[in-house]
Amino acid sequence: MGFSLDKNKIFLEIKDILVSEFKLEADSINSEKRLYDDLDIDSLDLVDLVLCLKEHIGEKIDPGLFKEACIVQDLVDIVDPFWKN
Repeated sequence: MGFSLDKNKIFLEIKDILVSEFKLEADSINSEKRLYDDLDIDSLDLVDLVLCLKEHIGEKIDPGLFKEACIVQDLVDIVDPFWKN
């Protein structure tokens, strides 16, 4: 995983959300996992995930940005510009 420190932090936060909110096994999540096929995240789950991310970020993110997300790394890349340490 070629993450910068900040992107690694974002990945870990997203992973924590997937484990706590969606009851996924932490060991099953990496940056290349496909949201729909590997992690069984559906469109409604993705809306919930966006809401959880909004709470962490503290500002609104356009849900439309997430329509193209296919893998966990896509989520990290979408959230990165909005993320505040």
